[in-house]
Amino acid sequence: MLHEPLHAGRLRVPNRIVFTAHLTGYASNGLPTAQHAAYYAARAAGGAGLVITEEHSVHPHDRPYEKLIRGHDPAVLPGYRAITDAVHAHGAVVLAQLNHNGPQSSGLYSREPVRGPSPVPDPMFREVPVAMTEEDLDEVVAGYARTARHCVEGGFDGVELQCSHASLVRCFLSPATNHRDDAYGGALENRARLLLRIVAAVRRELGDRVLGVRLGGEEGIEGGIGLDEGVALARLLEATGEVDHLNTSIGVATASLHLIEASMHTPANYATFIPSAVRAAVRLPVIAVGRFTGPALAEQALVEGHCDLVGVARGQIASPNFAAPGGPTRVCVGCNQECVGRVGMNRPLGCAVNPRAGHESVPLPAPGVPRRVLVIGGGPAGRRAAATAAARGHRVTLHERDRLGGQLALAALAPGRGELAHVVRDLVAEGERSGVEFRRGEPEDLDADVVVLATGARPARRWPGALDVRDVLDGSAAPTGTVLVVDELGFHQATSVAELLAARGCTVEIVAPGMVVGQDLGLTLDREGFRRRAHAAGIRLTTDRLVTTVAPGRATLVHHPTGRTETREVDAVVCAIPAEPDDALWPTLRERPGVHRIGDCLAPRRMDAAVRDGERLAVSL
Repeated sequence: MLHEPLHAGRLRVPNRIVFTAHLTGYASNGLPTAQHAAYYAARAAGGAGLVITEEHSVHPHDRPYEKLIRGHDPAVLPGYRAITDAVHAHGAVVLAQLNHNGPQSSGLYSREPVRGPSPVPDPMFREVPVAMTEEDLDEVVAGYARTARHCVEGGFDGVELQCSHASLVRCFLSPATNHRDDAYGGALENRARLLLRIVAAVRRELGDRVLGVRLGGEEGIEGGIGLDEGVALARLLEATGEVDHLNTSIGVATASLHLIEASMHTPANYATFIPSAVRAAVRLPVIAVGRFTGPALAEQALVEGHCDLVGVARGQIASPNFAAPGGPTRVCVGCNQECVGRVGMNRPLGCAVNPRAGHESVPLPAPGVPRRVLVIGGGPAGRRAAATAAARGHRVTLHERDRLGGQLALAALAPGRGELAHVVRDLVAEGERSGVEFRRGEPEDLDADVVVLATGARPARRWPGALDVRDVLDGSAAPTGTVLVVDELGFHQATSVAELLAARGCTVEIVAPGMVVGQDLGLTLDREGFRRRAHAAGIRLTTDRLVTTVAPGRATLVHHPTGRTETREVDAVVCAIPAEPDDALWPTLRERPGVHRIGDCLAPRRMDAAVRDGERLAVSL
């Protein structure tokens, strides 16, 4: 069913797999780039039947972030044609998503106040919007129409209106942000008036092209749109006779962003209740979203009647051939490190498990003369280097003395982090397909043209008697009683092990020198979930403290703001602190030609950096 075509009104697609709209950060000076065309074409080539591009701004005063496509500017047309030609070359349908961010925009780039239905500040950007007048709304409707006209001229098969996540239209639809008492406020029919005007104006420009609408079915905020109103709105849109499909979403892109791009702590298919309810109420084709991590889960959603099409964004970022009959070669694990995390920092989108994501427009150099390559270490850096080098024609042998996957395999044992095991499995499978020869144990000799040291990192033993998080995960230590967890890494190492210890009955406190425990969890949208789980488990979170000494039964801390010394009576101290490169072979090999260090052996970092190191080296050979 997943690979069956869909013919419904003006919407005709070769299969049921949708590459849904998401921010990429690839625009330059407000215009689409060659990277956009290559990025979307790669997913169309991989089998996606419908590609929906990231949002295109419909008005000059809406500029929520720097790398936005200015759809209202006629200068976008050459870039539009490059995108549509590239996607059409692979037989896929391509739509442009149109949007105005309204109060969820920012005055940082436009240097103007943001606009919205009512002067209700967004909780993330905190800017108080100007309440829009009738003339303002006329201008916005005209902007949507003008941008739709550009999309037609640029070769798109239609457009999708973004009325969810971060949208002026969503803010008009939502009682939480629309407090008007005129014709655009109050009852749902009034709150939907702007959307219905936009639908009519855009339809006139599109002619017989596709017009879709993406709706928020459950905002997850107090006083916001709930499922009942989402379904009622779907009925209103169907009644216009001008809409061809309904896409769905959950959450809003500020207060409940963690619901939209859910991390691996969130079960797959977690949001199918929304498209299921919408589909039961209308006859229009409905798209479902919500962590479809593999084709089997997408197929299940179709078979069970939740939707007519399945939206997969991160799964196809990780594996452009997700929709191909042979299935994906890599699984998205919901780590959010290089996709959500990078875009959130105003950087171009990438992928922790697919180092080519975001670089599709840059051709790889031709492989060099085939060489004998010896990789020492089977963690993500070594495995990535081995698989890529072998795929490029080199004869590769990989030695691993300990566990396959290195620290990544160990991290997968922590609560809610089990999907990391997919990365290890996929890297092993890629190596096997490419012809990597695997050997257990230390190499007997180093007779090779290229030697790659990917031996990882070892725990830093700063305080005698203190444990490392790895000691807990590999079972070499099982602390009981009162445990102090030291968080100097600001990521999952401390928080996940703290959850594990609390589940075993320990009384746990996490202490961090920064202002937030697990501060980088915010980038990957894991912080909200962790804090809720920590509260439920009774885990104490303490900030602004630096651990200075550890002695049997006691730890000494210094409070940064005051310099006050504190003590903790504890049964164990578990450390998540910077590791040390395990590079014992480097001093004797560093002068030898063709010897390289990658991953944590070079500098202890995170999974995405290890994978990127391995790929970069292998491509350079």
